[in-house]
Amino acid sequence: MRKLITLFFLLTIIGLVSSQSRGLNKQKASVQKDTIKKSKMVLGRQEIISDTLLVENGKFKIYKTDAHASYYADKFNGRRTTSGRKFDNNKYTAAHKKLPFGTKVKVTNEANGKSVIVEITDRGPFVKSREIDLSKRAFNDIASRRDDGSMQVTIAVLNN
Repeated sequence: MRKLITLFFLLTIIGLVSSQSRGLNKQKASVQKDTIKKSKMVLGRQEIISDTLLVENGKFKIYKTDAHASYYADKFNGRRTTSGRKFDNNKYTAAHKKLPFGTKVKVTNEANGKSVIVEITDRGPFVKSREIDLSKRAFNDIASRRDDGSMQVTIAVLNN
């Protein structure tokens, strides 16, 4: 009888532990997976390597006009982004609240018409008035003056 009770007790513990580990695996998968889906529209495209970003020629669809953009502070350089990649202020990357990771976005300064293509690698900015955070290099490429801290931009998403 003792052996039977011990066996039942061990099987109960094993079942409890395995159900908890399955729950942890599901949590890890949900954290790593981006929940926003990209459209499956495929265009014939030509690839050009431009500095640190692979630029794909294609059609851009305007996502938002008159958006407020800023840039990452230097203290974030070298830290991990939400997508898991290391942030580098010298690359053409950006943070957006909703667009999927890996999305190529054309950001155009409305004041001077300069534009840059960046890749979404992080979530943010977590300020209500701002729409997108650019890396310092991308921001300075399209800024009118070096001492600007923010600007009005048009955001267009690459359809691929």
